[in-house]
Amino acid sequence: MFTGIIETLGKVVKIEKEQSNIHYFIQSHISPELRIDQSVSHNGVCLTVVAIDHDTHKVTAIEETLQKSNLKQLSVGDVVNIERCTVANGRFDGHIVQGHVDQVATCISKEDQDGSWLFTFEYTPRLDNITVEKGSVAVNGISLTVVNSQENRFSVAIIPFTLEHTNLGTVEIGDTVNIEFDIIGKYVAKIMAMRG
Repeated sequence: MFTGIIETLGKVVKIEKEQSNIHYFIQSHISPELRIDQSVSHNGVCLTVVAIDHDTHKVTAIEETLQKSNLKQLSVGDVVNIERCTVANGRFDGHIVQGHVDQVATCISKEDQDGSWLFTFEYTPRLDNITVEKGSVAVNGISLTVVNSQENRFSVAIIPFTLEHTNLGTVEIGDTVNIEFDIIGKYVAKIMAMRG
């Protein structure tokens, strides 16, 4: 489990395809501290570390993951948000993030708000994927607060620190991002749907 507080940025230094899987080699300053079989969030996707070589670690994305996320669009040189799983005795600064991306969304607006930025994302509406005003959402693994919730879109306000220390600064209109909707909201929506 994660909290959506990005720990560091990593750089894609190599990509290898093997049958339907894709191996990503990520260079970061925390790579030497990782261990084989550890779960690490990459742009909000929980991936298992399968190899470590100095300042680079390797993770593998299977077809299911590639279909639900934007990982297949990564290229060598791209920057990814990295977060190690939360520790039981640590502070819970963000919200409950499982690392299970629900779907991708497209950036349809990026507005300079004189000191902050307002991003608007649009997604294909599904019964169990909703946002609520002032609720939580994970965008590329970043825990953010929804400021404008609609049926198939939402906005988030980004402070300069977040823009500088995550890969949101590289997101432009038309780009896709990974979305993990709030787990509590998903359960409530599922229960309500089952009740008819």
